[in-house]
Amino acid sequence: MSNEAPDHGNPDHGTINPTHPTGTTDFIEVENSPRFVQLKRQHRSFVFPLAIAFLIWYFAYVLLADYAHDFMSTRVWGNINIGLLLGLGQFVTTFAITTWYVSYANRKLDPIATEIREGLEEAEEARR
Repeated sequence: MSNEAPDHGNPDHGTINPTHPTGTTDFIEVENSPRFVQLKRQHRSFVFPLAIAFLIWYFAYVLLADYAHDFMSTRVWGNINIGLLLGLGQFVTTFAITTWYVSYANRKLDPIATEIREGLEEAEEARR
């Protein structure tokens, strides 16, 4: 499946207008709607692989720091060694991942979430 944001006018995605017989919002129906399922799928397809990659990178750094003292203490320039550079790389990676996620969410996730929210708000207004 493509990660591209789908055409909002496509009838295959279904309209979210969940009304429970009691007049309240049926959140189970919303959760099972095609648009919400797509939103969850797109979120997970981005977050899970990136989280796994970051954890591997983090644990590799921790293991190197604990078991590869000679390698980590190799001087690169002056008092700067590989361990210090890899440690600083952890911070850089964290900020890069955050920036990447915010960009991804703004482009791919937020439009779908907004569509779902607006559908729920319209259904709420129609009930009033």
